[in-house]
Amino acid sequence: DITTTLVTAKPTDQAKALYGYLYGQYGKKVISSIMADVNWNHREADKVFSATGKYPAMNCYDFIHIYVPSDNNWINYNDLKPVTEWAEAGGIVSLMWHFNVPVTKDTQPGLDGSGVTCSPDKTTFRAKNALTSGTWENKWFYGQMDKVVEVLLALQGKGIAAVWRPFHEAAGNATYKQQASWTTSWFWWGYDGAEVYRKIWKAMFDYFASKGVNNLIWVWTTQNYNGDPSKYNQDTAWYPGDQYVDIVARDLYGTDAAANQREFSEIQKTYPKKMVALGECGKDGDKAFASISAVWSAGAKWSWFMPWYGSNMPDTAWWKSAMSNPNVISRSDVKY
Repeated sequence: DITTTLVTAKPTDQAKALYGYLYGQYGKKVISSIMADVNWNHREADKVFSATGKYPAMNCYDFIHIYVPSDNNWINYNDLKPVTEWAEAGGIVSLMWHFNVPVTKDTQPGLDGSGVTCSPDKTTFRAKNALTSGTWENKWFYGQMDKVVEVLLALQGKGIAAVWRPFHEAAGNATYKQQASWTTSWFWWGYDGAEVYRKIWKAMFDYFASKGVNNLIWVWTTQNYNGDPSKYNQDTAWYPGDQYVDIVARDLYGTDAAANQREFSEIQKTYPKKMVALGECGKDGDKAFASISAVWSAGAKWSWFMPWYGSNMPDTAWWKSAMSNPNVISRSDVKY
């Protein structure tokens, strides 16, 4: 049976209500979502509205530029308006974090956003050092979390709860059965292996709790078999544990309906106590993502679907089909 309570010990009423809504819709309807184009905005959602007459129910914002010095003139996470106006219009808020780190210990991030990366092969930052007091990685890890906590607490103060998807796609290619130089994680948070990754996740979970952040629904993103059980092992070793995760998500690009159904059922079977969502989706080069109607009909009853921006974004016809489907929840449908 799917868990009906949140992993956060003292969740806000809004977080409980949001989770209750997701739980109530699960298997009955799918929630439409969209990724903001990197920054702190809902421009992509506005485009969907212009094209279809409906807003996606959920908008996902990324803390990817939280590290940029505050005297820049192009992004300010402490300006909550892009999020509050979305919530006030009835939308569900989703948050994620491409957690950038400096290229080297002595690199100072630029006002233009330069000097950082998420890629382990482009930085000397190591996850295994992030939890060791006195290291530069530890100082950066907690310093950046403090910046995010400030924003989360401000949103919490305004009565806004959010779906929270940190440290996504942790395993990368590390579960490939024939290990080679390229069979590693593609983000620093997974590069030092599953055990270190789980510790990083739990450290964030505990730190946020200690700071009074109680408005989040924690979403972990599995690689499953990386789409090919014959070549990859499952990434269950990376799972932080039922007590640290509310929902399990999967990111799929250029995927047909049958593969959606297979992934969905495999993940449901592996994590029977958790709802399963399509954390990211979209085109993969010229390869389209299946229509939501086909995905739903095939039995992949994801909690939500979230197309990525830019070249991965499905075309207008795809969106018109999705938003006109009676099984798809738009922003005006959301009630919790």
